[in-house]
Amino acid sequence: MPKNINIKSIMILGAGPIVIGQACEFDYSGTQACKALKEEGYKLILINSNPATIMTDPDIADITYIEPIQWEIITKIIKKEKPDAILPTMGGQTALNCILDLNKNNILNKFNVKIIGVTIEAIHKAENRYLFSKIIKKLGLNTAISKIINNIDDAINFVNKIGFPCIIRPSFTMGGSGGGIAKNLKEFIHLCKIGMNLSPNKELLIDESLIGWKEYEMEVIRDKNGNCIIICSIENIDSMGIHTGDSITVAPAQTLSDKEYQKMRNASISIMKEIGIESGGSNVQFAVNPKNGKLIVIEMNPRVSRSSALASKATGFPIAKISAKLSVGYTLDELMNDITNKKISASFEPTIDYVVIKIPRFNFEKFTGASDRLSTQMKSVGEIMSIGRTFQESIQKALRSLEIGINGFTPIIKNFNKKNLNLILHELKVPGPNRIRFIADAFRLNMSVKDISYYSNIDPWFLAQIKEIIIIENKVKSLGINYLKNKNNFFNLKKRGFSDSRLADLLQISENKIRNLRYNHNLHPVYKRVDTCAAEFETNTAYIYSTYAVECESNPSNYKKKIIILGSGPNRIGQGIEFDYCCVHAAMVLRENNFETIMVNCNPETVSTDYDISDRLYFEPITLEDVLEIIRIEKPQGVIVQYGGQTPLNLAKLLENQGVNIIGTSPSSIDKAENRKKFQYIVKSLKLKQPKNFIVYNLNEAIEKSKIIGYPIVIRPSYVLGGRSMELIYNINDLKEYYNINNVPVLLDKFLDNAIEVDVDAICDRKNIFIGGIMEHVEQAGIHSGDSACSLPTNNLSDFILKKIRSQVKKIAIAINICGLFNIQFAIKNNEVYLIEVNPRASRTIPFISKAIGIPLAKIGTLVMVGKSLIDLKIKKEIIPNYFSVKEVVFPFNKFYGVDPILGPEMRSTGEVMGIGYSFAEAFAKAMLSIKININKIGSVLVSVRDQDKIAVIPLIKQLIQYGLKIDATNGTAKFLQNKNIKVNIVRKVTEKSPNIIDFIKNKHYNYIINTTSIKSSIETSKLIRISALENGIHCDTTINGSKATILAMRINSQKRIFSLQEIHKTLIKNL
Repeated sequence: MPKNINIKSIMILGAGPIVIGQACEFDYSGTQACKALKEEGYKLILINSNPATIMTDPDIADITYIEPIQWEIITKIIKKEKPDAILPTMGGQTALNCILDLNKNNILNKFNVKIIGVTIEAIHKAENRYLFSKIIKKLGLNTAISKIINNIDDAINFVNKIGFPCIIRPSFTMGGSGGGIAKNLKEFIHLCKIGMNLSPNKELLIDESLIGWKEYEMEVIRDKNGNCIIICSIENIDSMGIHTGDSITVAPAQTLSDKEYQKMRNASISIMKEIGIESGGSNVQFAVNPKNGKLIVIEMNPRVSRSSALASKATGFPIAKISAKLSVGYTLDELMNDITNKKISASFEPTIDYVVIKIPRFNFEKFTGASDRLSTQMKSVGEIMSIGRTFQESIQKALRSLEIGINGFTPIIKNFNKKNLNLILHELKVPGPNRIRFIADAFRLNMSVKDISYYSNIDPWFLAQIKEIIIIENKVKSLGINYLKNKNNFFNLKKRGFSDSRLADLLQISENKIRNLRYNHNLHPVYKRVDTCAAEFETNTAYIYSTYAVECESNPSNYKKKIIILGSGPNRIGQGIEFDYCCVHAAMVLRENNFETIMVNCNPETVSTDYDISDRLYFEPITLEDVLEIIRIEKPQGVIVQYGGQTPLNLAKLLENQGVNIIGTSPSSIDKAENRKKFQYIVKSLKLKQPKNFIVYNLNEAIEKSKIIGYPIVIRPSYVLGGRSMELIYNINDLKEYYNINNVPVLLDKFLDNAIEVDVDAICDRKNIFIGGIMEHVEQAGIHSGDSACSLPTNNLSDFILKKIRSQVKKIAIAINICGLFNIQFAIKNNEVYLIEVNPRASRTIPFISKAIGIPLAKIGTLVMVGKSLIDLKIKKEIIPNYFSVKEVVFPFNKFYGVDPILGPEMRSTGEVMGIGYSFAEAFAKAMLSIKININKIGSVLVSVRDQDKIAVIPLIKQLIQYGLKIDATNGTAKFLQNKNIKVNIVRKVTEKSPNIIDFIKNKHYNYIINTTSIKSSIETSKLIRISALENGIHCDTTINGSKATILAMRINSQKRIFSLQEIHKTLIKNL
């Protein structure tokens, strides 16, 4: 049937900030949905709190709200905008939970808003564990033995019946949050308490253990006429017991018989029908007992999901786009498949003739003390996807896409002794992030497929594939370079996915020598197209992957104005969605200006890897070999490396050495900014101030120079992103400890305690600059800029300081010879401006500033990079809004039990939100609400601060008392406050008898905690306060500046006013 003509306007709910379990795949889904519905002529009202998304660009929807995704706020927007319908299936669990709250509070009925894409009944049937289990049994299918639990006593009674291990799954959470595998009663009670805290309805499902069973997923779409198709089957290489987001997965499923596949397919369709999904995509998960083939249904998501994005990229079938159109009344047979030139309808099931592999990306190194063992709670921060003609080719491409310093099955174990054998056995049995490589090491130790399968519960078929790769590696090592001099041998190695770099490591020669030998053989990859139909129909869509075969389908054009954009690879802390945003903007603006755009990336979650964003998409690893081969066949005018974060930036010099034209800032200029020694020289020549610093090359030099600088110091390595390996050092012991782990040239900086940190994003055309924004950090210097809240415009800086900053920005940009976007960080102390560093690339705050000032900085920067001047573009004067925009961050500490959530110079946040208001307090209050911080003003506050903060905390305590809150404090802080005639209760230390400070936290006696500390010994003794606060859902500020902002925001009603971007941008006086 045709689209619903009774609907004129549709509200779309986004997913909010990037968190573990809910990442940028929902920006991809939401953006696709907006484009699809706009095509149909609907007025779109979008709500999302995340400024780093493409979907929140003001030209994606008609009306865009960067506001908290919270039912009271959404109610205000509904009342104001009067939408006819609301689509909640593109915003992950956040949007589903919000729609349930709106329904519960009768908002939808009150304002006559129709839910499309899903029904409330369907959400309850899928998400409520008890109802879902009943439906599965009604269909004659099996579920795990389980029970819904609402209190700890019932949980203990049930686990006594089913025994250990067992699985805890909180209801209405994402990424397995709060869940896990309990092997004993102590672990069980601990996980149940955490799960109860995180479940919105305080409900848990306790499951019997299915650890070791094989896990599969089916991506399904159904329309209102009952037409239902399977988009993709996905098999987890890792068995049950590891969250699917943390598992290595392969599509299509490799070890299912046709009979098993059909059984799973029929079950998926039956479940969709019975749940009541009538207009969109869903994901159904299964477990299969490898011993007897018994099939169990695990769960389903009644919305697009992380796996939907993977399945879309794996097949070329745009699940979110089709789901959006189904939600307004279309049926599958009425919608055409774009990728096949509309020769077939969307009701045809995709067929693929290649192998797709997803490997998750972890960041455990950021969370000292966290367990890196994988379980049912998701811990990965990103993922990559690879495409190859065989499993072996695909898995090796996937491994080198991870950007963790490996180029295939790079060994972890160097010496095979008894100790290392025990380590390998442990890694096989108790999986961690590198188990796939430990499997390779096990084969190097001559372990059998049977034994490895026994320990790991991984299907022997996958293990046999890895074993063959290791056998081939041994052959190459034993026969040496002569083996590669035979062209057929070399060709067969490339067909199996061996990179030049991996072969170089095996033969202990340079990658350049391997590449030259391959070129002498005239051996190059060919390129195939992803077309949804295994080449049954011709496609003009250039969605391309490499392989080693005969026929090439790339068909590059002869157009001269071609530019390659290198993406940012897998999301990781420090390099996330913000960089993909910039790459997408570059592609958009270049296409608008008649350039042919070629995107290279390997991240399936992102908008940049949607096949219609660029003219041509190469889904490939971002390595020198892979990029050079694309350049060889495409012959572009140049390559953009400034937008994908540190990944492509690190390739800049290597590409230039191979004769590649780097668009924008040259590699030599990049090196001037990134190389600490060269940068230091420029700063001195410009007579600008830096904190006292030295470059040192070893521990002895570091000890000597630290004495001159004076502790505390900050250690800063070169060419890093996200503050990797940066650390605040308080004494010589800390310094020695640092060098036990790191031994690279670094810059030692004098730490400016209590300085204000400032970030500036700007554009330079080699002659003039345009300052996009000067942002004042909320947290003081010493906290990584990515982990600090910030304000635009600044809140506390004088005109004198701002003038000095603007002058220095221009001097630095011209001296380095920057062309395009760049970022500079300053510290302000005692009315002096100190230059910290320059990043000659797009920064993570570009999307935030662009939304704040109404100018797409990444687009302007791109045009400057291809030769336009700022004068040509009529970009002249800095825009200072008459409202405040605040960026606040979200952390993943709740996924890493026992990790101290104290902030420092190494970045640990995963995402961000934006608050907009006509005062700093209002904007900050909205940002807090977006990250679910809402402090009750009735109750008590705990205060424990370092000596340096005791004077500063006095006015904050007085304000809290004025709000009506009671104050508890630790001994030293309490006595200080009492001496200032402030009423405060002393609370016992952690080491003292009950009731002590931890007892009060666990009993949720406090609404809010202020805890600042500095030196390592103090950090260690007070970390239990912060960890307990985190586990019990109590907001804890670990900086005095952070607490100032929190307390200021507490006096504001954050739900009082709402602003669309389009509204606030109209208030800007643009003198450009």
